[in-house]
Amino acid sequence: MPSPKAQKIDLNAEYPCPCGRKGRLVPIVLTEAFGCNRCQQIFVVEKSEQVIEQLSTTHPYKKAWLWTGSRWYRAHTGLKEHYLASAFVLVVLLPLIWVIGVCNIPNLANRHLWAIIPVVLVELIALIQWLAYRR
Repeated sequence: MPSPKAQKIDLNAEYPCPCGRKGRLVPIVLTEAFGCNRCQQIFVVEKSEQVIEQLSTTHPYKKAWLWTGSRWYRAHTGLKEHYLASAFVLVVLLPLIWVIGVCNIPNLANRHLWAIIPVVLVELIALIQWLAYRR
């Protein structure tokens, strides 16, 4: 599916809320921002004037949408959209494959040590991610 053609956002116009709550985005006076009259979210217009970005979000990444003239489309998709799946692969599947592989190697000294190493590394990565995204 081709990417939608983005249009410039008029700072004096009203738009539907991209959050899907049937609200309207109205311009905030003397700013380059919009406020939703239904969900009370604030959206700022990026420098390209084709994308709005949601402020005051609790997610570790910002949500952004681009306007096509009739509706909003999510912008900046990529690894952020698949965060849960990639975290599952890193935390569960890779250590499981490592442990199975280590257990199948014959004549390996300290087999239990080699099986514990990926689990400890994954726990450290998970701790670092939690500390980085807890704000």
